[in-house]
Amino acid sequence: MMEMMAADLGLQQSSGFYCQQFLRVPRTSWTQNCTLPGLSRSFLRKSSLSMSPSPQFISSPVPSLNGGFVPKRKSIHVMSPDLASPGLAVEFLDAWDDEYNGVIIDTACLPSTANAFASALRASVSNWKLKGKRGIWLKILSEQADLVPIAIQEGFDYHHADPGYVMLTYWIPNEPCLLPSSPSHQIGVAGFVINDKRKVLVVKEKCPCSCSGVWKLPTGYINKYEDIFSGVVREVKEETGVDTVFLEMVAFRHAHRVAFEKSDLLFACILKPLSSEIIVDEKEIQDAKWMPLGEFMEQPFYQEDHMSRKMIEICTAAHEDRYDGFTAQQLISRLDERLTYLYYKGSIQNL
Repeated sequence: MMEMMAADLGLQQSSGFYCQQFLRVPRTSWTQNCTLPGLSRSFLRKSSLSMSPSPQFISSPVPSLNGGFVPKRKSIHVMSPDLASPGLAVEFLDAWDDEYNGVIIDTACLPSTANAFASALRASVSNWKLKGKRGIWLKILSEQADLVPIAIQEGFDYHHADPGYVMLTYWIPNEPCLLPSSPSHQIGVAGFVINDKRKVLVVKEKCPCSCSGVWKLPTGYINKYEDIFSGVVREVKEETGVDTVFLEMVAFRHAHRVAFEKSDLLFACILKPLSSEIIVDEKEIQDAKWMPLGEFMEQPFYQEDHMSRKMIEICTAAHEDRYDGFTAQQLISRLDERLTYLYYKGSIQNL
């Protein structure tokens, strides 16, 4: 249910509750009309570098987890062409400009061999430096993984990785890097579901963490491209089988150095139950039930955990109409011309 890295590696919550895209501008092919200092006028686009036609691989054994030895993953030794030699021809990488005088390399057009990639990358970076470019973005797919150490050797740094690819960057100016950093936060949600009998929907998780054995609110991480309000409804449904509807977001907690040293945002939301039958997700949840609010708050854990207790008190106040949380309204933004959700507090008069 928790769809982020923490879920994949079995990390659990330790409390009682627990970017951006590039705007593609018209593409500029860097394979046209490009010259470098020291190259003759006969410098051509296509590569005729005098080097071996394929990478040289070296393999050595490494110990196996099961005993014995297994072949070590092949390492790539790339011959370094002398770009200053007259008459050499090289092919520059296909790329396009971004909005900030930077360059985005076209992943689909990367050379398939290590030597061709190394020479094209080196020549392209030199060319972009001459043109006053700033940041370079290089996305390498899993099937192109052998190109990663070459890019690192040429001065690229890791930015982030997702299933299927790794993103590398290169900052050209001799000044502090202004490229945006890698994603720094993960987003979680907690669902406060209370019925007409003032019973709260609570769960016990299967985890050896500090909240083991504690009755707590259903929580989890939202999925990629998922909104907060729909993510909390989904989490409650997956863990307990109870259908709900989102009413409002009432508070959020901001913590740092959680899973993988990332920061963590947890949004507490009020949900209205549409059903009452509980069907436990046995993969993650030990048990679930409807629990009287007073009994829930009297647990020793919530007497000691001031953060979690305060959030429950805010949720209770919102349920009793003593506190206004944030509702969600779908609006279109001129930034990306897309419908998105704005969360704001209470009603707005005369707007």
